[in-house]
Amino acid sequence: QVQVVESGGGLVQAGDSLRLSCEVTGGTFSTYLLAWFRQTPRNPREFVGETLRSGGTTYYSTAVKDRFTISRDDTRSTVWLQMSTLRPEDTAVYFCAASTTYYTRDPAAFEYWGQGTQVTVAS
Repeated sequence: QVQVVESGGGLVQAGDSLRLSCEVTGGTFSTYLLAWFRQTPRNPREFVGETLRSGGTTYYSTAVKDRFTISRDDTRSTVWLQMSTLRPEDTAVYFCAASTTYYTRDPAAFEYWGQGTQVTVAS
């Protein structure tokens, strides 16, 4: 059974930084497309960003581009979401997801999901 576990959420002030971690075990981490989604009142599964297998090429939504950075370490089976210049509108439950698909941002194509971690940005 593949397990996905996020951590690092919390309460921060606007302008602060926060790093979320996601460990994926029970499978071949290096073969996975890894993505971050967030649940907000506007969208129950809003795409945040992703990192491809083989080289870790990253893509981001326009809402977080230039503020968030995704990285991965295949030797540690971990992917991170580094968030900076946080805004109240970034408040959401953040989910880590893994897929054997090479490239997609369709939530339905991600086979493995974490439990979510709450990020709250106060003004």
